[in-house]
Amino acid sequence: MTTATFPATSELQAGAGQARPDARFALARRPLAAVTGAEIQAPLIQGGHVRYANLDYGASAPALSVVSAYLNEILPFYASVHRGAGYASQISTSVYENARTIVREFVGGRPDDAVIFTRNTTDSLNLLAGCLPVVDGAHAGEVLYLDIEHHANLLPWQRVPHRSVVAAPTLAATLELLRGELAHGGVSLLAVTGASNVTGEILPIRALAALAHEYGARIVVDAAQLAPHRRIDIAADDVDYLAFSGHKLYAPFGAGVLVGRPDWLDAGTPHLAGGGAVQDARIDTVSWTTGPARHEGGSPNVLGAATLARATQVIADLDVEQWHAHENAIRSFLVEGLARIDGVTVHQIFSDSASFDVPAGNEPGNGAGTGTIGVVNFSLAGYDAGLVAAYLSAEHGIGLRDGRFCAHPLLRRLGLPSGSLRASFGVGSRLEDAQRLLAGIQELRRTGLGWDYVVDAGRWVPSNDTRSYPHWAPNTPGTAGAAPCTLG
Repeated sequence: MTTATFPATSELQAGAGQARPDARFALARRPLAAVTGAEIQAPLIQGGHVRYANLDYGASAPALSVVSAYLNEILPFYASVHRGAGYASQISTSVYENARTIVREFVGGRPDDAVIFTRNTTDSLNLLAGCLPVVDGAHAGEVLYLDIEHHANLLPWQRVPHRSVVAAPTLAATLELLRGELAHGGVSLLAVTGASNVTGEILPIRALAALAHEYGARIVVDAAQLAPHRRIDIAADDVDYLAFSGHKLYAPFGAGVLVGRPDWLDAGTPHLAGGGAVQDARIDTVSWTTGPARHEGGSPNVLGAATLARATQVIADLDVEQWHAHENAIRSFLVEGLARIDGVTVHQIFSDSASFDVPAGNEPGNGAGTGTIGVVNFSLAGYDAGLVAAYLSAEHGIGLRDGRFCAHPLLRRLGLPSGSLRASFGVGSRLEDAQRLLAGIQELRRTGLGWDYVVDAGRWVPSNDTRSYPHWAPNTPGTAGAAPCTLG
């Protein structure tokens, strides 16, 4: 195997348009925490290999090394949980049920908050949509949401009475628009994101919770992006329901969770009708149980729940100042560098996201405030986002996300109907990843593509790609197909 070499940091600093690292970025020169796969080698289309620069944490974050080790430790004891008298079953059951306590503590839950394990955030929010209060056969109120939401916090509400608000150019004005809608009455639930999956901008969830409660509504927060980057305290912030996913929180196996007040959940339609969700079943009738089991029919994802809980413990133990400083250093370096490259536009939703003045008494109990998590969304004039992503992957060994990020209404409003690029990072990232991204884009602007690219199955891929991949990979990764929303 040959390995590509890259310019030393001093050479990168001297490149035209490059941001120059200084003392602000010292903490980001190394990962804050070890992650599995940090040193995997990516094959380059022009030959050789290079360390894979993972700038796609916002889609799925790599597993923390501590979590991988924990998985290997508990895997021999894996067995079906509940109602099993065997030793392995008893161990697995205790791990699974204790995971609820760990997750509840991680989000600052109230003692009686239900903790329901699901497949992912999407699953959690669909579950809650089936538990909205019903009076005399009709929903007791509407769900109110913004147009900036990920489809996970948009599409479930389209199946029930709902109304939407187009976010204003500022957070302050957006809160006033929501106030106006809530003041009309008839809203039972306000559904908001904790941090935008497109731009990373953080919303003031405590202020939003207070606003919802002022008008008799509850609030659910999609924390899929927020939980891996900021402390959360739903009791202090008075948040009723919170959903997030393990795969974005450095845990493998695709588990998700819904945490919140039990009354709606105990009265709602069981999310999965099946074994474990009942008190008694007859040929044509059933008596459903209450508590988390009501919505966890079938054999649960024991290892997913266990690794999710272990990941929350690792994140909870991080020094908050170092954690935020590490992430902010990488983001600042990248944003400043992109600003120096002709034709690059960095996108955001709110002009005041960095300076929003939280109303007195509504300061976030979680320390999140507003601002931005480790996400940078941008586009490059004259180039399709998918082509830029394919180029960066094939010629530079860099992985980032392109497309519409399952947030089509927002991308259209931002003037990006065909999509943009998103770099995202976390505790396993290092400054070099951002340096390499900037160098790759600079090279593209300076000399153009170094290879021919074609569209195959809806995705840009290098033509005549002869790179070899692991023998167990069933498809060449670049041509494995695209999501339907990227086609056409």
